[in-house]
Amino acid sequence: MALRPRKEEESQIDLTPMLDVVFIMLIFFIVTSTFIDEKTLSVQRPPTTEQPPNLENKNIVFEISANDDIMLEGRRIDIRSVRANVERLRAEDPNTKVIIYSNPKATSKVYIRITDQAREAGVFDISLAIIK
Repeated sequence: MALRPRKEEESQIDLTPMLDVVFIMLIFFIVTSTFIDEKTLSVQRPPTTEQPPNLENKNIVFEISANDDIMLEGRRIDIRSVRANVERLRAEDPNTKVIIYSNPKATSKVYIRITDQAREAGVFDISLAIIK
């Protein structure tokens, strides 16, 4: 019996299962990933000044200290009384504006709460100034 030479089989790698796995992984990561749309507050800070300017017209001026104390007309007030004070001062002059002087070390949380309270009281013209 004579041995016949074997035909060498061409070896090919089937890539179909690997592509299936890659596409399944891609679909898994797309479905399980979360796309977060973070909401941020963009504040452009003006240059700092040594003293707040002397305002001729009657504006509601809040000052925030480095340890987040709120001052209005030279007296310390609580954050919960901001709205009532703004409403009272706005009743005297409906065209009044709110100006907030903040120490650079103060937290933005206090500024945001004062702004929210002023808007609830009906004043939408609110300015921020950073003082040293």
